[in-house]
Amino acid sequence: MSFLKSFPPPGSAEGLRQQQPDTEAVLNGKGLGTGTLYIAESRLSWLDGSGLGFSLEYPTISLHAVSRDLHAYPREHLYVMVNARFGEESKESVADEEEEDSDDDVEPIAEFRFVPSDKSALEAMFTAMCECQALHPDPEDEDSDDYDGEEYDVEAHAEGQATLERLEGMLSQSVSSQYNMAGVRTEDSIRDYEDGMEVDSTPTVAGQFEDADVDH
Repeated sequence: MSFLKSFPPPGSAEGLRQQQPDTEAVLNGKGLGTGTLYIAESRLSWLDGSGLGFSLEYPTISLHAVSRDLHAYPREHLYVMVNARFGEESKESVADEEEEDSDDDVEPIAEFRFVPSDKSALEAMFTAMCECQALHPDPEDEDSDDYDGEEYDVEAHAEGQATLERLEGMLSQSVSSQYNMAGVRTEDSIRDYEDGMEVDSTPTVAGQFEDADVDH
């Protein structure tokens, strides 16, 4: 296929984690041949015996898993889904994009299957993929942690809560002040009712007269 290119395989300088020989590569159901799969920290690469192959960047890989479902594919393999187009499909997509502007939001998808001759190596391949993928977090996930809208909501909630507490405090002081004005006698009223026969019917508030001197 036209997207296959010749390039040196990744080595220790690129953080090679797993090198799996005798691995067949399949793209969207079409076999690409048997070669060597290189799982490095920088990229995922596959090269056939003639030195032709391809590399996949981790940010474009949306899913990878070990598939043991023989109904989906006759051999156990490492399944990799990529948000990109390859080979003849990429040429056809150019015409499709020109004719169907309404599908701009649909991301392209390519399915790779890497089938090692030694299926016992699948676990090691999967682990290496997980470790390398973790070194390339999705930028959208990082942005979502600093989403301005969420920050605004939190700040607004905190500000609103503080405002509510201030209003409640002001209301409490206002009510307390009203009760004090209604229930506390002035000096003139005390002199006028020293005989104690006059009873103030205004309800008292707990703690209202803690510092008051009561005449008996």
